[in-house]
Amino acid sequence: MRNYQLVYLIFSVLLLSSCQASSSLSDSQNITVREDLFNDQAFTTYIKTVIETEQQIFHLDDDIKRIVAERIIPVKDPQKRAKKLLRQIFKNRSIGIVYSSSANLVASEAFHNNTANCLSLTIMAYALAKEANLNMRFQQVDIPEYWVRNEQYNMLTGHVNLLLLTDKFANTQVIYGRGNLQIDFDPYVSKKTFPSHLIDKKRVVAMFYTNKGAQALVDNHYDIAYAYLKAAVVTDPSFSNGWGNLGLLYRLSNYKNLAEQTYLHALNLDAENNTVLSNYAYLLKMNGNFTQYENITRKLENKRKHNPYYQALLADEANYQGDYKAAIQYYKKAIKLNSNIHEFYFELAKIYYRLNALNKAKKAMRKAIALNHIPRTERQYVAKLNFLKTVNQTYP
Repeated sequence: MRNYQLVYLIFSVLLLSSCQASSSLSDSQNITVREDLFNDQAFTTYIKTVIETEQQIFHLDDDIKRIVAERIIPVKDPQKRAKKLLRQIFKNRSIGIVYSSSANLVASEAFHNNTANCLSLTIMAYALAKEANLNMRFQQVDIPEYWVRNEQYNMLTGHVNLLLLTDKFANTQVIYGRGNLQIDFDPYVSKKTFPSHLIDKKRVVAMFYTNKGAQALVDNHYDIAYAYLKAAVVTDPSFSNGWGNLGLLYRLSNYKNLAEQTYLHALNLDAENNTVLSNYAYLLKMNGNFTQYENITRKLENKRKHNPYYQALLADEANYQGDYKAAIQYYKKAIKLNSNIHEFYFELAKIYYRLNALNKAKKAMRKAIALNHIPRTERQYVAKLNFLKTVNQTYP
């Protein structure tokens, strides 16, 4: 069963940059674009896709600029101005914001919209800070591998936030409470201590394009996916994730030789890119190179077996295939590795409900509620628990 699940895992993994980054500052000025890895003639209408420019991605409309000018800029002290901006951002976000991995919005859209992904909100916060005359940098936060499902695909996500700096001392971090002032839209990450390092703006633009390309691929709009993924690697030729998704697009389009070359280039840029390695392994299996495939998958599984999110991914795959008993076992393994992640209990509750094990479903929901500290999520969980109680009373 483990190998079966892994096959589906490898088949369906995309690199999603909802808050994702690579391992270091991009060095695109020293890495040339591999023109030989492009295949324009295979995606004949890609040129019609209108790609947002960097200026458009970070642009703020006049209404937003007016808010910044009236409420933020008058605060003279940079640290106090940074804190005021932080309160303003989270005040706006606290009402009805819905996170969606497919909501890839430019800065102005993210400010006005009730639905956005993490990267879009971070881009918005960067643009606001820039408008408020604050120095800031993008940071990668090295969280464990974490996947989300988008239809038949699993998407690997990472995390990016903002570090705000003072105007007077460009290398001095703004102090907020006991730590550096950071803008982070993930409450789990903001409460944990993970290693982090700076990335540049070009890398973030490449991430935005990669997100748009990944979503187009999921939607089977391959020419649009090609347009965005090509834009990503032209913007930042050192971005392994962009090349990795381009390789997956080639494989799905049956350009296997080109897919292999693109995967190998992505791995040359980042040998530790496990998702590219996974997808490359699946391509090897398709081509009959079973020994290499097994060696890679064994290596990857050894690296991931202690990651609770990997066990949860296997659970999700089993659930997707209708193997509910296997899914329960994988979620139990995930919980054994980390018993403080409320989403595991919520997913477990859904499977128990599907199996009509209502008492176990209610128990799992209560645990999810106890561990969750996000008000909007708590309301959803409580509503589902109340529903379970009703079902149990109606159908004892």
